[in-house]
Amino acid sequence: MVSKFGIVALAACLAAAAASPAWSHHSFAMFDKAKQVTLEGTVKDFQYSNPHSWIQLVVMTPAGAEEEWTIEALSPNVLSRSGWKRTSLVPGQKVTLLIYPMRDGSHGGNLISVTLPDGSTLGGGAG
Repeated sequence: MVSKFGIVALAACLAAAAASPAWSHHSFAMFDKAKQVTLEGTVKDFQYSNPHSWIQLVVMTPAGAEEEWTIEALSPNVLSRSGWKRTSLVPGQKVTLLIYPMRDGSHGGNLISVTLPDGSTLGGGAG
């Protein structure tokens, strides 16, 4: 016969197991936190969304070619505490980003801060 305690313990374990995906989060190991890169470019897209916000930035190389960079920032909830709004970045806007680059050298990174055309700076809440 199963005791009430056994049933309650089993229910608690099942509830914890079902909720565990909500506790997980991806690693930031793909970013090289030992390096910082400055990117000057034009905003192609800004996705102010959960769980992470994203900036698509078009950067001109010294040879005159365009490179598209994908930059990850934290959630709107975290960014808003640093002064961000959904309209902080708009397509066509010239900005300067400070990022932790991807370890594999691909065109991406984790946002540290952005300098807007008026010279003001917003933190990116790098993870």
